[in-house]
Amino acid sequence: MAGKPQAIGIPTRAGASIAMAAFIGLVAFAWPFLAAPGAIGSTQTAPLMFGVLLLIIVAVVFSEIAEGRIDAKALAMLGVLSAINAALRPLGAGTAGIETVFFLLVLAGRVFGPGFGFTLGCTSLFASALLTGGVGPWMPYQMFGCAFVGMLAGMLPRASGKAELAMLAGYAAFAGYLFGFLLNLSFWPFALDPASSIAYQPGLAPLEQLQRYLTFFTVTSLGWDTGRAVTTAILVALAGPAVLGALRRASRRANFNPRTVFQPLTGGHDDQRLRRADGSVLPEATPSAVDRADR
Repeated sequence: MAGKPQAIGIPTRAGASIAMAAFIGLVAFAWPFLAAPGAIGSTQTAPLMFGVLLLIIVAVVFSEIAEGRIDAKALAMLGVLSAINAALRPLGAGTAGIETVFFLLVLAGRVFGPGFGFTLGCTSLFASALLTGGVGPWMPYQMFGCAFVGMLAGMLPRASGKAELAMLAGYAAFAGYLFGFLLNLSFWPFALDPASSIAYQPGLAPLEQLQRYLTFFTVTSLGWDTGRAVTTAILVALAGPAVLGALRRASRRANFNPRTVFQPLTGGHDDQRLRRADGSVLPEATPSAVDRADR
């Protein structure tokens, strides 16, 4: 006897993979505040980060597949969005901080969830680096930074209509500053004269180190990151309704959240028909009925 349809819970394996990815990313960025002086050098961090990042991406994708949240259609969507983002990035070229890559990352992370957003951030920056010749020691940091932007977009609270759009625009502005704040940590410990009052100083207490970095960030990067924040927020506000609608229609055709199971109807017979996850019955258990339900 078949049981009742099961509600879709929190994906445990995917959640564990995302939590592990977030922890490793935070350690990669925050090591100047945590590591002993001289424990990590500039020539060691980038290759190590890139190797670990590739393993993390594989773990996140496989865990999403194992949880049934991503199928072949969803993987194809990941490839398409990565290619679009890679093509969009050169349009801004970072002039005055203007970036065109983040608004789609925010919207896709919102629709498809934190695991997809994390992976899209990594693959978008990797494809963009190959397309523009931007491969270098900074690339793993950029991949991790964009991964955090997409992941956090997928963790935003529920909302709809104008409230959702306002929330996403506000988050887009925050993400513009967050990306710059994280990326500066990739070179701050190595780029300045140690005698400077805003330079990384090995051996300082973490709080004093953070105060130095906040000063450095304010005087060197805040204006540039404002351009990114404003651009991303405006693009989300203008293109958000159309792009969100298109992505959500696409998500209904891919297996991001499985919604149908086979279960016998209660009624004294053994007929098998297709149910939605909420328990309602599709009109007929045929491919055409499933296709119509997804539209």
